[in-house]
Amino acid sequence: MPRMTEEEAWALEEEVTRNPPRVDPAKARRPVRMVTVDDFSADWLRIKAEAEHTTTEVIINKLVREKIAASA
Repeated sequence: MPRMTEEEAWALEEEVTRNPPRVDPAKARRPVRMVTVDDFSADWLRIKAEAEHTTTEVIINKLVREKIAASA
């Protein structure tokens, strides 16, 4: 996907400001699940996510799916 020019970004910002998206409050929130890990694990997840240009959630999802597939 090509990057926007600064002019295009400002035009989009103006459009969204004038016409904010409609959000259904009933569907606006999803449950928050928090997992606590030790510092070593948190650092490993962060470094792995940065190396793969993704998020820690994606790394955790991959690990869980691999573990499930291995046990099947």
